[in-house]
Amino acid sequence: MSRVSVVIPCYNYGRFLGECVQSVLGDQPDSDVRVLIIDDASPDGSAEVARQLAAADHRIEVIAHPANRGHIATFNEGVMDWADGDYCVLLSADDKLAPGALRRATTFLDEHQDVGFAYGHVLIFQQNRPLPAARTTLRGTTIWPGRSWLRHMFRAGDNPIAAAEVVVRTSLQHYVGPYDSRLPHTSDLGMWLRLAMHADVGFIRADQAYYRRHTSNMSSDYAAPIEGLRERRRAYDLLLESADADLPDADGLADLVHRRFAQEALRAANRAYDHRGTDPAAIRELEAFAFDCWPAAASLPAHVALRWRRRLGPDLMPYLRPFIGSGLRHGFLERWRWRSVRHHGIWPRLMP
Repeated sequence: MSRVSVVIPCYNYGRFLGECVQSVLGDQPDSDVRVLIIDDASPDGSAEVARQLAAADHRIEVIAHPANRGHIATFNEGVMDWADGDYCVLLSADDKLAPGALRRATTFLDEHQDVGFAYGHVLIFQQNRPLPAARTTLRGTTIWPGRSWLRHMFRAGDNPIAAAEVVVRTSLQHYVGPYDSRLPHTSDLGMWLRLAMHADVGFIRADQAYYRRHTSNMSSDYAAPIEGLRERRRAYDLLLESADADLPDADGLADLVHRRFAQEALRAANRAYDHRGTDPAAIRELEAFAFDCWPAAASLPAHVALRWRRRLGPDLMPYLRPFIGSGLRHGFLERWRWRSVRHHGIWPRLMP
């Protein structure tokens, strides 16, 4: 039976630790699992909660940092220095695995040695609300050649993976190296891109994890559209810089993703313009980002729509917005794109 090393980094999530560990050790029958909880000097008593859990189960180890080292260093301590199982999982202390997720993933990875990591559906749930029922019956799997999956990623410019649902072959994780400290908010995206450079990618059609949404989520630190765009662009650009010689179509991939980011920035600028209280400087910043990504951004429909908005002025936009640019079309395409993510694990081949 393959062994799985589960790393649970924790900072001020002591109130969630019990649920998280239960999902790993109590809800994963027929799985050989070891757990490492790394508390990064939490002031909420998380380390003591972790020690109590370890005292009750020999499969749990605890590392408590005397001083905060940050989440990237904590991730790397677990997956690079400690993980020694056949597979490894990096699971935030506020998230949970779905029942049977490890057995489904390890069985699939055992059968397909060329697949470097596998992920599946993730269920998003709100704090203090009932947990949605997980669909744990396997409805099939998909394998993408790593370079093909990378191209889809560059075309979409986003991240279809929440992280909790990913099971990585530990030997590949150690080969590609640690999480990148230059990507404080998108180190997971950077890691998926690097892993796909060296192995095929698998998708499991079942609910593999729960992602908890609450006010303390790390993603809330960069809620402004421009910040999220900058972080994602940096993840893609760093891969292009480091792997240029190994990507035959690096220039073409760069064009794909930069055009996508320009589109997103301009669409965000259009939405911001439609809210009269938005600072005009924020709109100009999004527009400048779009042109920095794609110098020909003036030719994109979203920039045509932005020019019309400025020409007509903010007072008329609430009445004319459905007829200007691609707002309705964009909304339909975005809903279709995310529906495709949910059912197939990756975006369709779409470049509006």
